[in-house]
Amino acid sequence: MNPDLVNPDLVNPDLVSPDIVTRATTLLALGAATLGESGGRPMHPRIKAAWSGAALAAPAYAVVCAPGDNLAIHAAVAEAPAGAALVVSAISPPELGYWGEVLTTGAEARGLAGLVIDGGVRDVAALEAHGFPVFSALIALRGAVKVAGGAIGGMARVGDVDVRTGDWVVGDRDGVTVVPADSVDAVMAAGQARADKEAAMFVSLRDGATTVELLGLDTGPVHRS
Repeated sequence: MNPDLVNPDLVNPDLVSPDIVTRATTLLALGAATLGESGGRPMHPRIKAAWSGAALAAPAYAVVCAPGDNLAIHAAVAEAPAGAALVVSAISPPELGYWGEVLTTGAEARGLAGLVIDGGVRDVAALEAHGFPVFSALIALRGAVKVAGGAIGGMARVGDVDVRTGDWVVGDRDGVTVVPADSVDAVMAAGQARADKEAAMFVSLRDGATTVELLGLDTGPVHRS
C-alpha cells in the first residue's frame, strides 16, 4: 500500500496511545497483502471493504454473535477500549444487517477504530460518509434482534481465521490480514524487508530487467507455439 494513501484520521491520537498510533500507521503503509505474505494470516476473500477506500489497522476486540442477534455487538461497542477494531463472527445466518449507522455513530463516540465482520452490514452510504472503516462478508438489509447472548473479549473465528482480542487486523482494498499479537514486530520487520525488496525490483524492471530474471524462474514448462 502506498504510504501517501494512509489517512491519519483513521487513528485518533487523542484517544489511544502513541505506540498504537505508530504501529497502526506502519501496518497501514505496508498493507494487507504484504503483511499476508510476511507471516500474517489472510482472511477469506469474502471479507472485503464495505465501501471503496476503507482502510484499517488496529488491535482486535473479538465478538461472537448469537444466531440472528447483535446484542453482543452493542455490548462490545460499550465496553471495547478506544483504538480497538471490533472483529465479529455473525455467521448464523450472515444475511442480516448486524451493523449500520446507529452503531457506527456509537463506535465513533467511543473512539473505536473500525469493524471487521463475517456477516452483513447496511447503511453503506452512511458508513462511507462517516469515513468509518468497515470490512464485511456482504451487504444486507434486514436487521438483527437484540435479545440473546453471544460473547465478547475472547476469540472469534472471522474470515476462516481465529482472531484473539489483542491481535492486529489490517484491512484495505486487497482484503484483511490478521497479525497475531505475539508476532507483530516480526511480521512488520518481514513486511518491511519484502517492501524494500519489491522497491528495488521496480527499479530493475524499469531499467529493462524481467521478472523471469529477477525471480530466477524456469520457463521451460511453458508451451510455445
